[in-house]
Amino acid sequence: MAQPFDDVAPETIEREILTWSRFGDATRELAQQVADSQWQADVVVAIARGGLIPAGAVAYALGVKAMAATNVEFYTGIGEVLTEPVFLPPLMDSSSLGGKRVLVVDDVADSGRTLQKVIESLSEGPAAAASVRSAVLYHKPRSVIVPDYVWLSTDKWIMFPWSDQPPVTPSA
Repeated sequence: MAQPFDDVAPETIEREILTWSRFGDATRELAQQVADSQWQADVVVAIARGGLIPAGAVAYALGVKAMAATNVEFYTGIGEVLTEPVFLPPLMDSSSLGGKRVLVVDDVADSGRTLQKVIESLSEGPAAAASVRSAVLYHKPRSVIVPDYVWLSTDKWIMFPWSDQPPVTPSA
C-alpha cells in the first residue's frame, strides 16, 4: 500500500508535532466532546500500542474506570503495512463487554482500517457491545472511517511524544 509520503524526502515532509503539554489539552478536549454528546461509556478500549496513552487519559477525564486493550498490527514500519490488520496475542477477552457502551480510543485513524476492524469485532457476535463509539486524537482524510470524536483532522505526518524517538537499547 503506497503511503502519501513515499516519494518525498523525509526532511521536506510537513509535520504535525504533538507535545506532551498539547497532548494533555487534546485528550481533555476529546473527552469533552464525548461528554457533550450525552453518551456515556461503560468501558474504554485502547488500541495498542498508539492508543494506550490517549485511552488512559480520556478514561481518566471521563471518570471511566473500566478499561481494556486490544493488540492490532497493521503498520509494520514506516510506509509498510500488512494486507489486513490482525489481532495479536494476548487477545482481549471481550465476553464481558456484551451489552456495554464501549469507547474505542486510538491515536490516529490513518487508513482507518484498524479502527474499523476493532469496532466490527466489538459490535458482532453473542457478546456484542450495546453501543460502540470511537475517539481519536487525529483523523486523516483518507481514512475509511470517520471516528465519532476527533480532536484534529490533518493530512500531515504526525509525531507523537511517546514514539518520536527510537527504542532504548542497553548502555555500553
